[in-house]
Amino acid sequence: MSFEQWLVQVGKAERTARSYARAIDGSISNWAMAAGLIDVSLIDMESTTQLGDLIDPIQSLEIFLERDRKGNGMYSAALRQFYQYLSDVGNSELEEDIERIMTDNTFTATERSAQISTRIGQGKFREALIAHWSGCAISRYPDCRFLIASHIKPWSKSSNSERLDPFNGLLLLPNLDKVFDLGYITFEESGEIRISDAIDKPSMLGIHHGLKVSLKADHQDYLAYHRDEKFGRLQKILAVHS
Repeated sequence: MSFEQWLVQVGKAERTARSYARAIDGSISNWAMAAGLIDVSLIDMESTTQLGDLIDPIQSLEIFLERDRKGNGMYSAALRQFYQYLSDVGNSELEEDIERIMTDNTFTATERSAQISTRIGQGKFREALIAHWSGCAISRYPDCRFLIASHIKPWSKSSNSERLDPFNGLLLLPNLDKVFDLGYITFEESGEIRISDAIDKPSMLGIHHGLKVSLKADHQDYLAYHRDEKFGRLQKILAVHS
């Protein structure tokens, strides 16, 4: 599904969808290429990891700031929607990570198997999370068949040991895994939830300010990373320039 088609699917008017797609493939890509930030159009990107590293540099470009002001935040909105599109439809990050593991000659066969199992939420990592949490870390829902082994510090940003560390994980219901993974919620050192204002009707997702996770000291560094690099970065991405 193309970016423009996805925008229409999520409720954008066809004219708006066309404008956003042209902005990503045209103006914004051209500005980024002229600044030496990218070599090909943004529209060819397939992962949020690639795009996430470019958001701040692109939004800091003088021409972007000027044109975004004149366009009443249209270019910021286009970038925000493109990030969400990649989050929604992209699975290339999983494929890329597994390919890197398969071609990494520093792993033994056993280590390679463990890394791949962990990447797809299976194996000993998932077992360790089930043993620790005994259910959803947020809602306490107990049936682990329906829960996802979610990394706190993203796989792509973690060292090999961090990827296997059960303290770098939460066991979550799919809806909570999605919003946590995208950075729409995070947790304070106390375990209290922090919710992005960008979530529309969070209560319909079972999210409210009374939620809390029970954290150990070994969770704290991972969650500090998530607060800064996932939740904090998303808030910058979602901020529309005035």
